[in-house]
Amino acid sequence: MKNMVIGIASQQAIRDRALSIARGEHQPRPNEPKIWFTSMRSLAEVLSDDNRALLRVIREQKPESLSQLAVFTGRAPSNLSRTLKTMEHYGLVEMQRELRTVRPVGEVSEFVIWAA
Repeated sequence: MKNMVIGIASQQAIRDRALSIARGEHQPRPNEPKIWFTSMRSLAEVLSDDNRALLRVIREQKPESLSQLAVFTGRAPSNLSRTLKTMEHYGLVEMQRELRTVRPVGEVSEFVIWAA
């Protein structure tokens, strides 16, 4: 498990930073955010209490499949699938596809938030 550094900044600030990196004017340090949100609200939607609890279950129970995770959490598989797809997009989980099953693997255990 690892820490994830998350940044919160305006869309313009995020765009300016990306362009600065592309032009070679800024070299991101290893401790800088890799994932950015434009508001605390959008961050809170992804890292809600329920979603952090889901990450904890994944980390501690190590489910072998999405259906096993549904049993552990009492959530519907379709709901879990949608949530996990969003979490995978942000690098919070990895969905390992094995034959006919999909196994969620927790990638992050702690979060550090930078707000600009």
